[in-house]
Amino acid sequence: MESQVELNEGRVQLLRKFRKALPDLWDVEIPVINEAYKDGALSTKTKRLMSLALALGAGCTNCILGQTTGALDAGATTEEILETLSVVVSMRGTTGIAETLRVVKLLDEMGKL
Repeated sequence: MESQVELNEGRVQLLRKFRKALPDLWDVEIPVINEAYKDGALSTKTKRLMSLALALGAGCTNCILGQTTGALDAGATTEEILETLSVVVSMRGTTGIAETLRVVKLLDEMGKL
């Protein structure tokens, strides 16, 4: 399996290029994202963990990496991320396991497992 840290770094670099290429799009998109993830009735951390579960269900590699790092940046612990993975597995079975391995590998590469 490829390095998830390297894949994530590449994802971030491509996002920067995309933002530079279409600044008008990002001028309206970033405020929407910031509004959605700000603390409210649910914390930013909880919203990121929810988004991680959704990303895993969708099988979106970029989303999985982005939401895992977003959850960590919002203060999620390894244990909270692993519990999120367990919910995905309970809902999706073996297809959930297949996608969660990407998160397990990323956490491992980051020294968090």
